[in-house]
Amino acid sequence: MRSVRLAVSDAELNVVVAGEGPAVVLLHGWPHTSYLWHRVIPPLARHHLVLAPDLRGLGASEPTADGRDAGTLAADVVQLLDTLEIAEAAVVAIDAAVPPGFLAALRYPDRVSQLVLMEGILPGVAGAENFAPPWWFGFHSVPGLAETVLLGNEAEYLDWFLTGPSVRRDIGADARDNFVAAYTGQDALRAGFDLYREADGNAAQLRETLTTTRLTVPTLAISGGVVGDAIHSQLVAIADDLTLTCVPDCGHIIPLEQPAALAAAIASFLARQYTGG
Repeated sequence: MRSVRLAVSDAELNVVVAGEGPAVVLLHGWPHTSYLWHRVIPPLARHHLVLAPDLRGLGASEPTADGRDAGTLAADVVQLLDTLEIAEAAVVAIDAAVPPGFLAALRYPDRVSQLVLMEGILPGVAGAENFAPPWWFGFHSVPGLAETVLLGNEAEYLDWFLTGPSVRRDIGADARDNFVAAYTGQDALRAGFDLYREADGNAAQLRETLTTTRLTVPTLAISGGVVGDAIHSQLVAIADDLTLTCVPDCGHIIPLEQPAALAAAIASFLARQYTGG
């Protein structure tokens, strides 16, 4: 694995690159960085070119004042492929990256070969109302509040999400240290909370695109231990080729709690494209 800086439109992304073969783009959520995938990348890289970016303005990517909405992040995926002269890639997304991952497949089906979504929901899409947002969604969504209140206490706050009730298996001190470092400081906190503050705008983008488009890309919904099969329930009515699988004995952070099982599930699904299964 190596990290490179790659340009997308008006920003530079830090991207972990490994392997060769058909491309796979891994999109992290909050409070994560591309390090979320470090245990999943090696097995996937045996047969794929794996690209794991820090999302725009997050982690080691270039700081940006905005651009955390689903449409911009989806376009970043395509522009990343353009930069590397890659025709198409599978997209894997978790948590807050689910809306942009979905929108990338919806808007650019000629560039996204397959889609894998887990532990997130699609705001504004039928079925979202069945998933009650936890308390921190509201707290994070108030402009300027959370980053002001939490400044100086980032480690204590973030550790609750990394070791608390949504996590059933230890994700490792290395991952916790990486994530806390990435979201320490007012600007870093704000950039992360922007993912929540874009929820209404994301909902509008998804609804508008879905008025004229269905999800035609082969899609795998993976059920974890917190959001479960909620995303699958949302996709049933709007996806033409949908598969559901479950990674048991884990909480929300599947790539760090059950990396081997997750990598196997993703690899098996991606292999369908080449076997005709």
